[in-house]
Amino acid sequence: MTAETTSNTLNSLLSDSHAGLLGRYLNKPVAFLTQHGKERVVEPVLSSSLGCQIELVRGFDTDQFGTFTREIPRQGTQLEAARQKAREGMKLSGRSLGLASEGSFGPDPVVGFFPLNLEMLVWIDDDLELEVVGVAASRNTNSAHLSSASWDEVAKFAEQIGFPDQHLIVRPFDQDDPRLWKGVADWSRLRNIFELARDMSENGSVFLETDLRAYANPKRMLVIRDAAEDLAKKLLSVCPKCHLPGFARVDPVPGRRCEVCGCATDTPVAWILGCLKCPHREVRPLEGVPEYVSAAECPRCNP
Repeated sequence: MTAETTSNTLNSLLSDSHAGLLGRYLNKPVAFLTQHGKERVVEPVLSSSLGCQIELVRGFDTDQFGTFTREIPRQGTQLEAARQKAREGMKLSGRSLGLASEGSFGPDPVVGFFPLNLEMLVWIDDDLELEVVGVAASRNTNSAHLSSASWDEVAKFAEQIGFPDQHLIVRPFDQDDPRLWKGVADWSRLRNIFELARDMSENGSVFLETDLRAYANPKRMLVIRDAAEDLAKKLLSVCPKCHLPGFARVDPVPGRRCEVCGCATDTPVAWILGCLKCPHREVRPLEGVPEYVSAAECPRCNP
């Protein structure tokens, strides 16, 4: 996409009074510190919507902020880790615009034991003293593991999780064994490593788990892309009062009614949109949603 085409896209999305402000990102370099290939899904979204130039920053091991393989625990919250990465990329590149992401896998807070992949993408603009966060979550994850001494079971597990596009991590014995092979993405190598790990294991069992690093996990890449789209949407949403980007949802307005008892539920009928800098707030009703919700979402019918 050319700079002229990108500029036309921006101007078609924004009013005349706001296009100049967000046009400030046109061709602007944005430092993106990542070593796991996230730029492949983030750059196309942000460059086409904002016109910015994603500048990949290397020379820094982001694993020191925490690893999915548990050698290095993450310090602080998911958002704090993403913010640290963005700041480090800005420092290394000398840019006033920074970008970084951080993902997590855990039980779904609503459904319970089902896994949830949550991705956060932080955008820092030091010129405007602004931080905007894109967020996306999905239950369609590839977070799975197997402990087995049988190659047939291992091969079946690998096929189920989409190997070799989905990479694997292999350890002897159990999930805490410090001896491990990361990024296994070839059938012959998987077989060889499995047999080696089985010989090394105290009980003959081998522990396998899906590699959760972005480039090794296609399903996670899709969620990171969704987070980039959420970030772009927020950056293109301008506060009506102070004209800064990032005017987005801050609080739900509950009240949709139960289809059985008619009582109000916690399911929102609207959202409060707010500015990140000034106190301006607006209530935006949800459009195109049914008037009533299932009794499963009603605290009276389903306490």
